Amino acid sequence: MSAKELVKKFYDLDLAKADNAIDFFHEDCQLLWNSSNGFTALDFEGIQSMLNGLKKAFHSFNYRISHLLEDGNMVTARYTIYVTPIERPEKEDPLAHFISIWEVKDGKLYRGHEISQLADDSSKSLNSYAEIKV
Repeated sequence: MSAKELVKKFYDLDLAKADNAIDFFHEDCQLLWNSSNGFTALDFEGIQSMLNGLKKAFHSFNYRISHLLEDGNMVTARYTIYVTPIERPEKEDPLAHFISIWEVKDGKLYRGHEISQLADDSSKSLNSYAEIKV
């Protein structure tokens, strides 16, 4: 399986329901995450704890990918996370927008670098680029 296929397979999971999500991570993994709350560094145990917390807080936790790029064993993904919280099981909402870069080693997610910001009420769709000028 290519690095891109592995990352895609992980992002196809519903993390609130997947019992095997931690199996995608290398035992020596590290995730370095810059969010609107600051910087967080997680190792295997930290990621496992975060995954367990997601299962308690959400009925669903899904990724919608707009970009997935591969360069050797490095994969870059741009996506929005959509969740259905336990408190409101009838409504799925966007939670946050991410760009992640993953290094894959031994067929597992090894080093991750993420940057995120909370989703807002903007009418812009993740895949809407009509008004963007480069």
